[in-house]
Amino acid sequence: MSKPGGDRVDSEAPDEDRPLLVEVDDEERPARVLTGPAEWVVATVAFAVAILVVWQVFRPLPQGSQYYLVIFLAATLPLIFLAYRSGVKFLDRADGPGVVDWLLAALAAVVCLYPVLPWTIGDGGGGYNAFLDRQGLLGTVDVTMGALLLILVLEACRRTTGWVLIAVCLLFAAYGYYGGFLPQGWSIAHAGLDFGQIIDALYNSGSGFYGTPLDVAATYIVLFTLYGAVLEFSGAAQFFVDLSVALFRRSRSAPGRTAVASGFLLGTVSGSGTATTVTIGAVTWPILRRAGYPPEQAGGMLAAAGVGAILSPPTLGVAAFIVAEYLEVSYVTVLGWALIPTVLYYLGILLAVEIDARRLGTTPVEIGGASAGRLLLRLGYHFLSLIVIVALLLLGVGATKAVVYATLLAFVLAFLDPRTRATARSPRRVFHAIGGGVRAALPVVAVCASAGVITAMTTKTGLGSQLAGLLVRLAKSLSDNHTVVLACTVVLAAIALALLGLAVPVTASFIIGWVIIGPALLALGVSPPAAAMFVFYYSVLSEVTPPTALAAVGAAAVTGARTVPTMWQALKYALPAFLVPVVFVLTDSGEYLLGRGPVLGILWTTAVACLGVAALAVATGGWILGIGPARPPARVLAAVGGLLLLYLEPGALIAGLVALTAAIGVTLLSRRRTT
Repeated sequence: MSKPGGDRVDSEAPDEDRPLLVEVDDEERPARVLTGPAEWVVATVAFAVAILVVWQVFRPLPQGSQYYLVIFLAATLPLIFLAYRSGVKFLDRADGPGVVDWLLAALAAVVCLYPVLPWTIGDGGGGYNAFLDRQGLLGTVDVTMGALLLILVLEACRRTTGWVLIAVCLLFAAYGYYGGFLPQGWSIAHAGLDFGQIIDALYNSGSGFYGTPLDVAATYIVLFTLYGAVLEFSGAAQFFVDLSVALFRRSRSAPGRTAVASGFLLGTVSGSGTATTVTIGAVTWPILRRAGYPPEQAGGMLAAAGVGAILSPPTLGVAAFIVAEYLEVSYVTVLGWALIPTVLYYLGILLAVEIDARRLGTTPVEIGGASAGRLLLRLGYHFLSLIVIVALLLLGVGATKAVVYATLLAFVLAFLDPRTRATARSPRRVFHAIGGGVRAALPVVAVCASAGVITAMTTKTGLGSQLAGLLVRLAKSLSDNHTVVLACTVVLAAIALALLGLAVPVTASFIIGWVIIGPALLALGVSPPAAAMFVFYYSVLSEVTPPTALAAVGAAAVTGARTVPTMWQALKYALPAFLVPVVFVLTDSGEYLLGRGPVLGILWTTAVACLGVAALAVATGGWILGIGPARPPARVLAAVGGLLLLYLEPGALIAGLVALTAAIGVTLLSRRRTT
């Protein structure tokens, strides 16, 4: 690809001229660039963890899943202290981890392995079974080790995600300890837990550190990050971007379409909004700039397209795997629920792209290189691993086995691409690629382990049902009508999730939202799938919501734009489709958008939802395609029409069509008067 400002953009440039695919995780702060012994230790342990994770898929450890999680955390938690800076100037070294980092890593390994060690320091005998037998009766050494692990997990989370999630975890722990001192008339008061009971819930139960979040991270997430690493290693990620560039030629909206298509194709294997944003931005920003896009608009488009990675099958974000575990359904079922919302999401972005191309007066950009057909003939086999995942899932093969088989296939395909053949033959590069897949999952491991504090305290104290009851009572105080109560609860829940997402990563936002808001929706008759997907989508919204939109921050860094205006542009692109999840829970017909219901019902609700998203795109973009600019009255009418259409009830449908028709009529009349 030529440098920005050149005469031509060439998607077939030599490898050395290509922009690097930047590895960034949605929940990650910058890691150290390791060298020397530290790099050797981290790479070796990460490779060993990858082997352990794959081994667990086919030959599970006989002691059970929690035993495996103990070993997994003992191997990964120390890596975080070596791979991530502390943020304390006098402790951090420029050339790698310092003495404190090594000591913390060693301590983490000891306290994590303590439950499975065959010897004991003095509490009731050694070994894993003896440790489990002490559940609820932990000795002094047990409590000390558990307390140290709590401190280390929170410190690892601070290094990878910052202070906010730590504060939330400490708040939940404080509630567990001091809840017994609250006035008994308060609905959130409880009997109270002493320090030993809190540590027992975290260290020696299935709802603490070794609960569902870490279980998901140690199985699904690591395997899918391995798959993503091998795909990039095999050249598939670059092929997806090149294909997107080649699909669109000379038209004023072609650059924007290229960015959106790149986000979708790369997102199907990434599952990381920020990583996808930065990667497609490195390739498509020069094209967008030559077309005339201002940096803020281009950054907003890139962020919105990149966030689609968290919503795009077959590799949704981390929270989607947790949805499958919480609802005890197969992962392919969750993928089915996500199909139509994903289409609606990208429809909203594509319409916004078409509108902006006309509103901004962008110009066509000539894109050189091979045609899309030629690329598909030469490198189209890179789609095979994706097809294999979907096919195996549909055949009933577990998601973990399906992704392992797809990863092996992607590695074999690396030998077919002349650009990656030499790399695939290098044991050293294969070693680092596999280890890199585990290292990419380290921030998620820290978040999921920390989330155990939230889930354990919520389970022990019953806080989830109590807060859900408060939310429902607040909504009922506004009206006695069930529909109004449900609508008020949904609005309050959406606001709460949006605010929560500003403070914590997507995964933690979903976990907190599910244990607090999920029960409120279920109590009002919303089905578990609809409630879970509502919480999931509004947790993802934080990626494009100011002032902490990570995907928008990454896009602004690529385009050189101002950060906050880029965030608002990203929200503008994504907002129409993010109103769709409200439909899941507000009406019975809304579940059709999750693919749950008769085929005819699914078809008509999808068509109406598409029309509603289009109306909202007119409202946010200020343009009606095929007609021209929409003035404020027409935009207001379009917004009202879009909201009414998304309600999916006959009366609202008719009123929405009338409002949308009126918006078109007002625009036509205004255009005639202007002419």
